[in-house]
Amino acid sequence: MNLYTLISASVVVVLAIFFSLPLLNPTYWLSLNLKSWLWIPIPSSSLSSSPVIADLVVRNGVIYTSDESLPFADSMAIHNGRILRLGNFSFVQELAADGTEELDLGGKVVVPGFIDSHVHLIYAGLQMARVELHGINKKDEFVRKIKEAVRNAKEGSWILGGGWNNDLWGGELPLASWIDDITPYNPVWLNRMDGHMGLANSVALKLSGISNLTKDPEGGTIVRTVDGEPTGLLIDSAMKLLLPYIPEDTVNERREALVGATNHALMRGVTTVVDFGRYYPGVSAELPWEDFSDVYQWADASKKMMIRVCLFFPMETWLRLHDLIGKMGRAISQWIYLGGVKAFADGSLGSNSALFHEPYADEPHNYGLQVTESEILYNITMASEKSGLQVAIHAIGDRANDLILDIYESVVSTNGMRDRRFRIEHAQHLAPGAAARFGRQGIVASVQPLHLLGDADTATKKLGTDRAQKESYLFRSLLASNAPLAFGSDWPCCCFRL
Repeated sequence: MNLYTLISASVVVVLAIFFSLPLLNPTYWLSLNLKSWLWIPIPSSSLSSSPVIADLVVRNGVIYTSDESLPFADSMAIHNGRILRLGNFSFVQELAADGTEELDLGGKVVVPGFIDSHVHLIYAGLQMARVELHGINKKDEFVRKIKEAVRNAKEGSWILGGGWNNDLWGGELPLASWIDDITPYNPVWLNRMDGHMGLANSVALKLSGISNLTKDPEGGTIVRTVDGEPTGLLIDSAMKLLLPYIPEDTVNERREALVGATNHALMRGVTTVVDFGRYYPGVSAELPWEDFSDVYQWADASKKMMIRVCLFFPMETWLRLHDLIGKMGRAISQWIYLGGVKAFADGSLGSNSALFHEPYADEPHNYGLQVTESEILYNITMASEKSGLQVAIHAIGDRANDLILDIYESVVSTNGMRDRRFRIEHAQHLAPGAAARFGRQGIVASVQPLHLLGDADTATKKLGTDRAQKESYLFRSLLASNAPLAFGSDWPCCCFRL
């Protein structure tokens, strides 16, 4: 990647780190509706003849208002979850009374709650309780972490974890042989940080029946030695050969995962997320639906929701979502909104499964994987769009992005113009002219700047310098084409935790 791109990414990350500091206890801000920072009139029907009294007054802060006429204030008054007044302390204090709580911010910064446009919330919470491999930069440390997990596990139980990035230790892909000697009685499954590749040990391969005779499934790859033996690495849809053998997470584990992930997000100022669920190539499409009923609806009914979520479901289940919206509406509550549907066009760059027009520089015969057939993608996109659902499709490689842009264009030409807000998740590598198509077609580019830090060196190795610099992370080109950009973290599938 060129120096300008790397510096730009660094600036984004510095700003993100600055504004994600746990400046305030998040419980103060859970119920605040920050749609407006100006004085919000309270409906007369809810008022007595007495003036409105604030429940909470915060003072001595640096409050960013997003209003050009008053960019910053040092105090604000809040009533029943809404901001009544912003300004200096004497002005705001007019709305205080004996029962008003007062909070001294001590000069800390206050900003409106962040919206993360792409996360996997419950999956992130589950991952927090498993073997954490983010940031590991040595093979010995990778092995040590697994050895430590085995020491604390019962014989026969699964060792689960993830977040590893082989580029941090030079690019060599891990092998089952790295950990077989220390895991003779425990099956192991460790996701790469992008979620599109994972490592199984030999116990797990045997348990799931994966051998040199097993064929690659459509849209997936079993990585093999020159002799045809599985190395332990499974890419994209090949993961479905193993995942059914892993015990399902219990309802309580998933509920605890929601609470843990929510607290983690709130401490970093994130108050709303677009959640794409526990859905990846090779994973059952039922998981997001189970989480909706077992976790989100439970949390909402028991008043345990602390973060607003916009939920997306597997596109193959579009009819189910359409029927649910017909019965319950899109807004289940103030906390839960039914967003739309998602599908996958390709894999990821780090797993060499993103789909490109030209082959990988480090694998001259590999162009990547098309995870879902074009005809299937077109048909379910057409059906979902006709039913009024918002559509989001994962596309990383330049060929995958062109494929989805073509599908979206064809659907619009058939169904006519309307405000449909098609999304492409990641839009990471774009062929010449593709950025302009995003703007011309009004496609939302849902991008993750944090991925650039993990790919800064990887892209050059895998694509070559010219392609990496001209086709990767074209945020400025997308903006110049008037394409809507939505920023997210893809937590936990990123090089840093949210």
